[in-house]
Amino acid sequence: MTSQSSSTKAAGPEARRLFVFNGGFLTQPRIRRILELAGYEVKLGAPGPTDAVGVWGKSPTSPRGEAVADFLERDIIRVEDPFLRSVHLGREGAAPLGLLIDSKGAHFSSDKPSDLERLLATHPLDDGALLERARVGMARLRASKLSKYNLHDPDRSPPPPGYVLVIDQTKGDASIAEGGSTASTFREMLVFAQTEHPGARVVIKAHPETVAGHRKGHYEHDLASDRISFAEADLCPWALFEGAVGVYTVSSQLGFEAILAGHKPRVFGQPFYSGWGLTADENPVPRRERRLTRAQLFSAAMILYPTWYDPCRDRLCTFEEALDQLEAEVRAFRDDRKGHVATGIRLWKRRHLQRALGREKPVIFKKNRAEAEAAAGETGRDLLVWGQDEASVGKIVVRHLEDGCLRSRGLGAELTAPLSFVADRAGIYYDPTRKSDLEAMILAGPPPGGERRAERLIRSIARTGISKYNVGTDTVPELPAGHRILVVGQVDDDASVLLGASDIRTNRDLLEAARRARPDAVLLYKPHPDVEAGLRPGQIAKADLAGKADVVLAGVSADKAIEVADEIWTITSTLGFEALLRHKPVTCLGTPFYAGWGLTRDLGAVPARRTARPSLAALAHACLIAYPRYVDPQSDLPCPPEVAVERLSSARLPRRSVAYRGLAKLQGIFASQSWLWR
Repeated sequence: MTSQSSSTKAAGPEARRLFVFNGGFLTQPRIRRILELAGYEVKLGAPGPTDAVGVWGKSPTSPRGEAVADFLERDIIRVEDPFLRSVHLGREGAAPLGLLIDSKGAHFSSDKPSDLERLLATHPLDDGALLERARVGMARLRASKLSKYNLHDPDRSPPPPGYVLVIDQTKGDASIAEGGSTASTFREMLVFAQTEHPGARVVIKAHPETVAGHRKGHYEHDLASDRISFAEADLCPWALFEGAVGVYTVSSQLGFEAILAGHKPRVFGQPFYSGWGLTADENPVPRRERRLTRAQLFSAAMILYPTWYDPCRDRLCTFEEALDQLEAEVRAFRDDRKGHVATGIRLWKRRHLQRALGREKPVIFKKNRAEAEAAAGETGRDLLVWGQDEASVGKIVVRHLEDGCLRSRGLGAELTAPLSFVADRAGIYYDPTRKSDLEAMILAGPPPGGERRAERLIRSIARTGISKYNVGTDTVPELPAGHRILVVGQVDDDASVLLGASDIRTNRDLLEAARRARPDAVLLYKPHPDVEAGLRPGQIAKADLAGKADVVLAGVSADKAIEVADEIWTITSTLGFEALLRHKPVTCLGTPFYAGWGLTRDLGAVPARRTARPSLAALAHACLIAYPRYVDPQSDLPCPPEVAVERLSSARLPRRSVAYRGLAKLQGIFASQSWLWR
C-alpha cells in the first residue's frame, strides 16, 4: 500500500466507486469527504465488476457488506479511525482527523495481514528522513500530551509512581475477538499483573467511552481494594506511563502509546503493534518475525498507513499537518473546557470572542469587574479581561486578552475581526514591567521540531509579505541613495508605549533620536496605519517632519517598508518583530516583547529576567506558534498559524458588515475618544 497522506486526489472520472451498507458513511460528511479526496466515490446499490465494497472495520454492520462482496466477488475496503483521532469521542459526534483505508484487512485483526502489517513486515523503513520525522512526531505527541482521544487534563497529577498500569477496553471491542482474546483474558491479565509484580499497586485505566457512559468495560469498580485502584477519569495517559513500572494490555491502542513512551508492554491479545520485538507477547502471531525500532513502528503506523485530513484547507495532508491541526484543537479545548466569564469587552468584539472561546461553553459577558468576578467564582470559570488588568484574584484565574501578531487584513480600529489573539495568565506580552506567559515560553525554548517548524513559518511570512494588519500599498516613492533607516511611528496612547517606553515616548522624539544618532542616514518615516486612517492619536504635523524625516512612507505596507530599509528604529512596535523575521537589524528605544533576547540593539531598559538567548526561530515559535491562538475564518475551527498565514495572504476573508464599516467611519470623527471601541 502506498501512503496517501499528502495526496490531494479528489473524486472524478478516475475515482473508484465504493458501495456501502452502513449509514455512517452517508450521515458523516467528514468521512465521506476524506474518502472522496482519497479517490473513492461513496455509492449505494449493487457494485459493478470494477467497484469495491466499503465496510467500517469489523463493526456489527460490516457483515452486510462482506456478504455482498463475497456473493459478487468484489474487493472489500475496510475503513477505520486513525490512531490520532480527535479531541472528543466519535460517539459524541466528533469528526476524525483522518481515516485508515485498508484493502487487505482490519489492522486489529490477526487472522490475515492487513496493509499495515504488510508495511511493518516488508517496507524497508530505513529512510533517514522518514525515521527523523517519526522521532520528532513521537516527541511532539509526548510534549503535547496527545492521544487518540484528548479529553484528559495534562495538569492533573497521576498516582505516586511504582504502580502497574492495567488498561481496560470496552466490552465487544472488535480488536479483542479479532486478536484471539475473550472477556476472560482481562481477568487473566489482572492476575498476571499482580503475580508478576508482587506487592506493587495496580492502577486500572478505563476506556474514555466507558468513562463517558457510552459502553461498559471489563473491570467494575467493586474490584477496588487496598492494592487495586482506578485511575481518575481525566488523567493523561502519558502521565500514567511515567509512573508505571509495567503496562498490561489486551489490544488497546494505549499499548502502542506505551511503546512510544518507552515501555515494553505485556500484551495478551494480538494488536498491530505486537510481535515486532517491542512487546512481551503472551499470545504471539507466528508470522510476525521482524524486529523493529520504535521509530520504524511509528513511521508505518502514523506516517505511511493513515490518510490524514486537513479540515481547514479541506484537503489530504501529511501527518505533521494533521498534528498541527490537532494541537490547535486540543489547546482550545484545554483552555476553554471550564468556560469563561468576560468583562470590559466592547460589543463589536463579543461575537468574535464567542466564536473563538465559546466552543466548549458559551462565554458569559458581564458589565463590570465585580459582576464578572462573582460569576467566575460561582461557576469555576476563568475571567477574561481585555489588555492590561489586575492579576488573578484568589482562586479565579484571570486571562489578559489581546490581538496576536498575525491579526487581520484590515485595522482593528476599523472593527476588522482578528484571526488571532492571546489569553495570558501571568501578564500581557507588551508589558515589560511584569512577567508574561510569552516570556516563560521564550525562556523554556521550543518543543521538539519547533525551531524547524518556525523556520518554515518565517519563510512563508517573508515570501507572502504578511504583517499584523496587511494594509497599505507596495508602491514606494522615489528614495534618496544612502543608508536607509525605517523609523516606525506608533499610536501615542498605545499600551505598549505607555508601559514599555523609556525616555523616548513620542514619534517626534523617536525621529529626533534617530537623526541625532545617524545624521547622514536617510530616514524613512512610516506612520502607524491607525493614525493615518485618523482613528488614533499620534499624527506629526508636516512642519515638524521637516528636517527630521527625508521621506514619509504614507500608505506603504509594512512588508514593503521593511524591504526598502537597511535597518529599523522603533520604540515598541510589532513592526520591529516583523523586521527581525526578515533578517533586518532592529534598534529598540523602548522594551517591546522581542527586545532583551540578544536579537535586537536595545537602547531602552531591559528586564534582568530576560536571560535566554534564543535563535530567531525559537523566538518566532514562542511569539507565533506557542503563545497565540488562531481561528480559521472559513471553517470557524481552531487552526495553526500556517493556516492563518494562508488566509491572510489570499485576501479571501469575510468582509465587515455595512454596520461595522459605518461605525468605523464614525470612529474617525472621534479619534480622540478611541477608548470607546478599543
